[in-house]
Parts: sequence; C-alpha cells; structure tokens
Amino acid sequence: MRVDEVVALASELIRFDTTNTGSPDGTGGERLAAEYVAERLEDVGYETTYVESGAPGRGNVFARLPGGDPSRGALMVHSHLDVVPADASEWSVHPFSGEVSGGYVWGRGAVDMKHLAAMSLAVARRFRRDGVVPPRDIVFAYLADEEAGGVHGAGWLVTHRPDLFDGVTEAVSEVGGFSLTVADGVRAYLVETAEKGVGWLRLSTRGTPGHGSLLHTDNAVSRLAAAVARLDAHEFPLVLTPPVRDFLAGVSELTGVPFSEDDPAAVLGRLGSVARMIGASLRDTANVTMFTAGYKDNVVPSTASAIFDCRMLPGREEAFLSEVDAVVGPGVSREWKSMPPVQTTFDGTLVDAMTAALVAEDPDARLLPYMLSAGTDAKSFQRLGIRNLGFAPLRLPPDLDFTALFHGIDERVPVDGLLFGTRVLDRFLRMC
Repeated sequence: MRVDEVVALASELIRFDTTNTGSPDGTGGERLAAEYVAERLEDVGYETTYVESGAPGRGNVFARLPGGDPSRGALMVHSHLDVVPADASEWSVHPFSGEVSGGYVWGRGAVDMKHLAAMSLAVARRFRRDGVVPPRDIVFAYLADEEAGGVHGAGWLVTHRPDLFDGVTEAVSEVGGFSLTVADGVRAYLVETAEKGVGWLRLSTRGTPGHGSLLHTDNAVSRLAAAVARLDAHEFPLVLTPPVRDFLAGVSELTGVPFSEDDPAAVLGRLGSVARMIGASLRDTANVTMFTAGYKDNVVPSTASAIFDCRMLPGREEAFLSEVDAVVGPGVSREWKSMPPVQTTFDGTLVDAMTAALVAEDPDARLLPYMLSAGTDAKSFQRLGIRNLGFAPLRLPPDLDFTALFHGIDERVPVDGLLFGTRVLDRFLRMC
C-alpha cells in the first residue's frame, strides 16, 4: 500500500457528483460514493456497514478497526461525502473531474472534505493490509448530508442508529490540522477545539397590498428592507472566548506582535486570508442570504420575508436574539431554529498524539487551538457525549488562500499536502 494512493482516491471520490441541494432525496451521488468507499474497505478485509439515513440514496458507511486496548473508548475519524453545488461555467476545470494537474487535485469537495475521506481511507487500507493494531478501536465513518446540517446524515444516525457509535468517546474530522504560515519559516497548525452555534433566522413583515401606482404608507417590502439593512450593518460585540484568546496569544508569541485583548487587529493582520475566518470567531454574525417578496411588477405585496445565516459564540444565543429584536424593531416577526455550539479543551492524550505526529513530519510545527466560525457534524455527535476536535492535517503553500476554497470556485488541494497529511494521520492513529 503506497501512501500516494491517496491522490488517486481523492481524485476518484471527487468524480462522484455528490451535490447536496438541500432536498431530502439528494441526487443519488452519496449512495454511489458510499458504495465506492465500502468496496475499497472490503477489498482489504474490513466488514462494513452501509446505512441510508432517513431517505433513499443518503448513503453512509462505517468500518471499525479493533485496537489493542478494548477498555479504552474508541476514536472516530469521520468525513462527509456530500458537497455544495458548483457551476461548471465558472471553473477552470470541470468541478467533478478530479483532475490532477499543477501540483493539485481539483474539484468540488477537494478541501470540503473529500481530502480527509481519501486520507482516512488510504490509512485504513494500509493498516488492514499491514496488520496494524492501533492503541484503541478506530471507527472510520463516511457520511451524508453534512452540507445541509446533517438532518439526513449524522443527525438522523445519532437519533436512529446510536449503536453505530457504541464505545466512541472522541472524534476527529474537518477544518483543523492545516498549516498557517505566520512568518518566514514559521508554521502554526490550527486544531479546531470549538465551533460557533448556527442559527437560521427568518424575518417577515405584513403590509397593505394594492396597485403599484398608488400612494402606499404600509409597504411590507420597504419595511422589511429597512430592517434587513439595519441588521446587516449591525456589529455585534467583541467577545474573546478561550480558544480564540489562546490562538491569538499563540500567534503573538510566534510573530512577536503584541496582543491586546481590547484590540486584536494587530495580530489578525498577520494572518493573511485566514483573518476572515478568525475574525468571524471574535463576535456573533448575521448575514442575509435570501429575500423574498412580490409576485408582479405593478402589485405591492402584502408580505415579505428574508433569511439570515447567523453564527453565535458559545453562551450567546439568548443575548444574540435580544440584540436582533432591538435592531430590527417593531413590525417585524421572527422565526428561529438553531444548532448548538461545540467546545472542548486543548489538552489530553489525543492532542499530545496530534502534536507528536505533526512534529515528526514538520519539526517546526506549532499547534494552536482555534474556533471554527462555521459548523460540522460535530454538532450532532456531541449529543452522544463524544468529544470533537478538527484535525485533517495538511501542510499548505504559504500563498494559498485556503479559506476561499471552501465552497469556492476552482476548489483544489495540494498533492504534497495530501501526501503530508496522510503521513501525519498514519502516525497519529498509531499513537491515539
């Protein structure tokens, strides 16, 4: 089993169009990708479990590798197989080509998150072929529907098939373990120890309908537009949570730039493109994503509605909603649904194993905790009491705008980064 098999696996996984449109039925690509993963695992002797999570075609695959100490809790390495839509006309290559060129594997899902699916699959196959017995049981999981909140993926499985996670006490997955060059030759590897809560806010207004040629003082659209503009322009208060404080202090130590809790901008300025993601973890956010009103160009409608994507810091949901109500003002109704934040500490044997594995491959590596401004399937798994960390190791070129590749055009992952990450993941799972 060669470590560079991971490149072929990543390319082949990308070729499955696993676009998640948000429809419960999906597109069928998840089933095909899950069956592919199951075949690759069964090739080397794993017993796999294939489960469709609440709707036809929403395929999930599980395989367990027994460890040396069955009394220890199991570690789960999970990846999602679905991806967000991509418009091929906007890309340099076809988003489902899996093309390998210019030192990258290209395609939708390359970083979000078929690279970890490929790395964990490559390591799982190698362990089975070589007879590796890890310190504890490892559960390899490949999941559906993460891009729509896991309702027909992790969320459904936790509710209806908790037996699949028997004995699992810790889990690792996406958006962590990637490198950030903070100075010449100085690399920090970010480990996700927390993620913000997620909320979907619908604002609605009602007004008096009528002909567009008349005078109107009770226009639902204009009232909603004003409320949307106020909330979109509103800046929520700066709150430094423990993982963010530790991250900024760590960057300060590595760069020599002083860190002031009252003004973290100086440290953020050293982070390049990643500053957008880290900056979003300093405060709550509310971004309008949809606006719906009207049905004819000469009719003033009676209703209008808008959707906001909201992300709240841990412990802030109640205060966030109170602030939203104050900003949008009277005459605007609110509907709300949310998923909780995720938090853990940056310590313990699992973090020690991450550190040792990374330093073995990059002696100059420094691990720092951080808070993800987005959400992952960890939100579902914490309902089972599982501790969650983001660790999908990649050494990245200093000039690569990594965060822009998530859901972006020309999504791609460096071949060298895949090879590096597979070596690190291999070491990590031998020590976990």
